[in-house]
Amino acid sequence: MPDSGTSTDAGAEAVAAGRAEIEAITNERLGERLRELRLRSGKSLRALARELGISASAVSQIERGTMRPSVSRLIAIVSAIDVPLAAVFDTSETGEYTATGEGGVPEPPVEGFAVRRSWEVAPVFLDGGVVFRRLSPVPTPDVEFFESTYPPGSVSNVHRQFLKHEGYEVGTVTQGELTIEFESETVTLGAGDSITYPCQRPHIVSNRSETATAVATWLIIHR
Repeated sequence: MPDSGTSTDAGAEAVAAGRAEIEAITNERLGERLRELRLRSGKSLRALARELGISASAVSQIERGTMRPSVSRLIAIVSAIDVPLAAVFDTSETGEYTATGEGGVPEPPVEGFAVRRSWEVAPVFLDGGVVFRRLSPVPTPDVEFFESTYPPGSVSNVHRQFLKHEGYEVGTVTQGELTIEFESETVTLGAGDSITYPCQRPHIVSNRSETATAVATWLIIHR
């Protein structure tokens, strides 16, 4: 009869090995992915730069991995090339769904259920130290589910420009405090607090603490 302790140890080693294989998406790979998605959209580098209101050189630096985009810049890029934010996380997935059922309603991405372990999700590190991690096991049509980690003093846009994009957003702070600034109002959320608003409403997300990290989950629903 096999020793149960040996089997458990072997399983633990396999899990540890699996965790070690998944690393954060590098600046270079993120840039390559954004370039791949831009080319697929048919939009030129200069056209994207004009739409974003930045130089073509800046877009080129992001795509070459020599410049790390902020949260706001990344969202602006994927919005401009009309792909979901989830598309940047998995290089084997486009986040596009063409299969439809009755009435043109998108079919579910999987039948039954899908599972992805926590160590199988490669996070994306953005400008200012902000980290984004996709929480949904697979890309889901019209819905995006993420976790964001904001280190002390970090902000979604280092240039303090308000962001607006498509969809409707629901956020819950799970650790620390996050501040959401609107054009005429400011809201500070603590652990357990939630907020919801249309993404078209200009906003900035920041962690104003000098010592504590803030973590939140975000559900973005696209119309």
